[in-house]
Amino acid sequence: MDKPTALICGISGQDGSFLARFLLGKGYRVVGTSRDASQATFANLRRLEIFDALEFDSMVLTDFRSVLQVLDKVRPVEVYNLAGQSSVGLSFQQPVETLESVTLGTLNLLEAIRFAGREVRLYHAGSGECFGNTESPANEQTPFRPRSPYGVAKAAAFWEVANYREAYGLFACSGLLFNHESPLRSERFVTRKIIAAANRIAAGSDQPLLLGNLEIQRDWGWAPEYVEAMWLMLQQPQAEDYVIATGETRSLKEFVEAAFRQYGLNWRDWVDIDPELIRPADIARSCADPGKARNRLGWSAKLRMQEVVGRMAAAENGEEPGTRAGPCGRYS
Repeated sequence: MDKPTALICGISGQDGSFLARFLLGKGYRVVGTSRDASQATFANLRRLEIFDALEFDSMVLTDFRSVLQVLDKVRPVEVYNLAGQSSVGLSFQQPVETLESVTLGTLNLLEAIRFAGREVRLYHAGSGECFGNTESPANEQTPFRPRSPYGVAKAAAFWEVANYREAYGLFACSGLLFNHESPLRSERFVTRKIIAAANRIAAGSDQPLLLGNLEIQRDWGWAPEYVEAMWLMLQQPQAEDYVIATGETRSLKEFVEAAFRQYGLNWRDWVDIDPELIRPADIARSCADPGKARNRLGWSAKLRMQEVVGRMAAAENGEEPGTRAGPCGRYS
């Protein structure tokens, strides 16, 4: 029996890498795309020790012909759109690139699937950033009020997906994922920046950690768990959108304190506030209600912020929790 084929756009990132491992464990043929697959290093895939089990193709999501050619060649039954500029902070510096890569890339995928005329199920990576400030936990019915170019782009792409689902009958859905972290994050992301700094200071560095607003509150989960929810969305009888989160909101200050505690350090001795790192507009509080995912998908997050910090710190020390491949795509 032939293996089902999954196409992952954005396979080299954190989520794409963990998703690739998960799908391999489920028996899929997995094809990943990159702008230039022959030149990409795919460091995360090598770190997970799955690089040799994957196939790759070059695709430029903002080029419709490129997208159409890859879909025709690979002929996937499932497509996971995880590509596009993924940093909220960077989106303030590169708003045009952020909007184009997310919205045009998503539109090209949807139109190429419609044009192909085959049964293809599409997962689109939405974001909790679409909601903006959330005093009450956000669910699938909560209005969007994004506060960054990244959030605006993700909100626009969400409605593109919804429109193609309703107007053209595509099986297309969005996962509104709140913050989810792992050792595969780059130091451009504040969580990894914090862990890496605490590790360096514990090893003898005297350089302080510079951060912006410590009072912001986020829902932080463990990325390897979240990719299972992506897959589950495409196994349902009908396409629907889901909020994916832990349901627990903690402040950045709490994250910093927990990280430095892993190394026996008092964060107040090592953290300075840099006004340059405070964003032009930011979400003060982000909280989520993942009840629909729990009830419909049977999915719920197991790890909370404290465990996420511990696993990231262990990885920074070379222990690599959650990054070694296991049976059926499970993670340690």
